Amino acid sequence: MYKFLLLSSFLFSSLMASERPNILFAIADDMSHAACFGDTWVKTPHLDRLAKEGILFQNAFVSNPKCGPSRASTLGGRNFWEMQEAAIHWSQWPKNIIPYTDLLEVSGYHVGYTGKGWGPGRYNNVRKNNPAGQAWNKIKNVGPTKAISNIDYTANFKDFLKVKKADQPFCFWYGAKEPHRGYTKNSGAQSGLDPASVKVPAYYPDHADVRNDLLDYALEINWYDHHLGQIIQHLEEIGELDNTLIIAFSDNGAPFPRIKGQIYDDDIHLPMVARWGKVHKGGAVVKDFVSNIDLAPTFLEAAGIAIPKEMSGKSFLDIFHANKSGFIKPERNFVCVGRENHDLGREGDKGYPVRAIRTEKFLYIHNFAEDRWPSGNPETGYTNIDSSPTKSLILELHNQGKDKFYNFVMAKRAKEELYRIDQDSECIHNLASNPEYASIKNKLWNQLSKKLKATNDPRMGSNPDIFDEYEYVGKSRAKHSWEAYEKKTFKKQAY
Repeated sequence: MYKFLLLSSFLFSSLMASERPNILFAIADDMSHAACFGDTWVKTPHLDRLAKEGILFQNAFVSNPKCGPSRASTLGGRNFWEMQEAAIHWSQWPKNIIPYTDLLEVSGYHVGYTGKGWGPGRYNNVRKNNPAGQAWNKIKNVGPTKAISNIDYTANFKDFLKVKKADQPFCFWYGAKEPHRGYTKNSGAQSGLDPASVKVPAYYPDHADVRNDLLDYALEINWYDHHLGQIIQHLEEIGELDNTLIIAFSDNGAPFPRIKGQIYDDDIHLPMVARWGKVHKGGAVVKDFVSNIDLAPTFLEAAGIAIPKEMSGKSFLDIFHANKSGFIKPERNFVCVGRENHDLGREGDKGYPVRAIRTEKFLYIHNFAEDRWPSGNPETGYTNIDSSPTKSLILELHNQGKDKFYNFVMAKRAKEELYRIDQDSECIHNLASNPEYASIKNKLWNQLSKKLKATNDPRMGSNPDIFDEYEYVGKSRAKHSWEAYEKKTFKKQAY
């Protein structure tokens, strides 16, 4: 079946595509902010340029708020719950799911990646290369801090192009390892970024530790943007910029409490910009709701390749051809997202199952196991939250009996949550128990349930716990599992 799909895609592209664009996907690791989206304390001149010369997507979302399952959804073109083993964090790639990169490669594209591809997880038991393509990571450089990756993303991209055949289109995955933690403490402020400029979310204390932590994160966003600018410049120099379909996005939100790994707007609703100079005149601000699962079908359609019926994502290539702002298709007005098993450290190492639907005005969240701790158990250190000064401060306040921010970030949650996003983008006020919103809540749950059932979500079927049965392949299992905690060999992470 796998070979048949590859062959059929190759024949289709050979017959139907006379001029195929290059494809550049620039994916940051844990990025919620960009200047062109109103976050003026973050410096992203090259993302801003792409937005000005292309399309700024106001409503772009990810299927899952954690890197492994999110990246899997991007490559597979499917909702995370349709990705089998890859629906969880630290999983293995399913042998029967074909990433869009394979389809492009067999149709004649030169395919590769630099930095971080799909992961974390295991793939070499079922395939030779990372699902993102062949790795190009040999060339190193020195970053602005010791915490920033030493991979020279731009030089590796140029190296990748050197072995491309003449007139052969390319598909390249620029996978920055930034702004993933860890950070060099106070590097943002020391680089000249201003702590006073930071917009501190209402679910954090407005404290110097938080402001400086956010600036350290902002500095790493700038590094991702810096290499993006160099890659764009090189495409200009070789005359390939306008013939390259560029999409810049992230896998999930910022590595901070209540963002990364959680189903709130700051983690699932992310900055996305695109440019394709040959087709789109630029300057568009689009309202259509799009998801990372739609990227694979979009890339395939642009390359003239048949989109496999197994992909539940939908191409948004029409947005490029429309050359206008606003809603291109008014019916593209919602997305469904969710999460399952992310990190270890909960009883039985079970996940925290959630499904949610986001519309223009509302975010409805259904927590299937509200008795569990959403961010990991207290005794194991809230393992679904990265260690950080912000996390440490919130826990310090909690130890002092000051629980306002702890309740936002770490406490258990209600079975249902409803937020009026157009008035409350930080998801502070849960309206699920408000009788004025009962009909809206029920309507959204029905809409969400219908979508989940139509896409065969196991959570809604006869085997909802299958996500907890998939193998966790991370090396940290022996030290950070619930079993290790019970054996008193658990290594609690530092805050």
